[in-house]
Amino acid sequence: MTAIADTVAGTCYANLRIEHRGPISWIVLNRPDKANSLSNEMLDEFSAALAALATDGGPIIGIRGAGKGFSAGYDIGQVGKVVAQPDPVADRERLARNVNRFLAIWDHPKPVIAAVHGYCIAGATQMCVFTDVTLVARNAKIGEPAIPLGGGYIAPLWAPLVGPKRAKELAFIPGNSIDGTTAVEWGWANHAVAEEDLIAETEALAARMARTPSDILRIKKLSINKTMEAMGVRTAAQGGAEMDALLHLSPSVAEVRKFVADVGLKAAIAAYREPVALPDHAVAEQL
Repeated sequence: MTAIADTVAGTCYANLRIEHRGPISWIVLNRPDKANSLSNEMLDEFSAALAALATDGGPIIGIRGAGKGFSAGYDIGQVGKVVAQPDPVADRERLARNVNRFLAIWDHPKPVIAAVHGYCIAGATQMCVFTDVTLVARNAKIGEPAIPLGGGYIAPLWAPLVGPKRAKELAFIPGNSIDGTTAVEWGWANHAVAEEDLIAETEALAARMARTPSDILRIKKLSINKTMEAMGVRTAAQGGAEMDALLHLSPSVAEVRKFVADVGLKAAIAAYREPVALPDHAVAEQL
C-alpha cells in the first residue's frame, strides 16, 4: 500500500515527494526537469522532511530521485555563478550548512537507505556518503563535478569509504566517475542491482531491517557511528567547508568561473571532457 503526498507532518514541499510504502518512507528528489539538482530550496525542504520523519512515517527512510537519475549535484546556477565581491565568511557558512544537512542523515534516529540510479554527481554523492546503506543500479554513474570549481569538499568525504588513493584518483580528473558495480567494489555502496529492480530490492531490505525494533536499530547505528567518529570522520567532514571556501578565492577558480560564464555551461563541460593530446616526446617517454 502506497501513500503519496507532498507533505509530511503538515509541511508542504515543492521540490520533494514523500511516499510511505509499508516500513519505508521515501524522500523523492523531485526536480526531474533540472536533473534533481540540489537547489537551496530543495535542500531546505530536504532538511525539513528529514526532521519531520524522525517522528513520522515508517521505521526506515529511503532517498531516491525522480526521473532519469538520482541527482546531478548542487545547482550550478546558484553555486557556480560569478560573484563580483566574494565573501569567504558567507561562503564557508553556506558550505558548512550543506555538510551539516547531510550529517543530519548520519545523526538521524532511523536507518536511512539511498537508492541510486542514472547519475549521482558531486554534492549528491555527499548525501549518499552519510546514508547508512546505499544501493545502486549497476549502470549508474557516480562521480565528481564536471567542472573544477572547488576543492576539498566532495572527495574527502569519500576517503573513509574508498581510501585516500581512490578518492584522489576520482578528484584529480574533472568529471571522473565510476559505475555502480565499481562503487560496490570500492566500498562506496553496499549492493549493485539491475536498475529495474532497484526500488524493489531497497524496499525488501528495508522490510528486513524493520523486523528489528526501532530502539535497537537506533543504538546499533549510533554505536557504529561513534566508532567512525573516533577515527575523525565528523571532524574531517566539517573541515571541508574551510578548504573549499579558501579555494573559491583562488585566481584559478575565478578563471574557471569566467570561462563558464563566457562559453556557457554545456560548452565548458565539453571542453573538460576533451581528451588531452600528448606531444610526441611525451608519448615516447610513456612507451
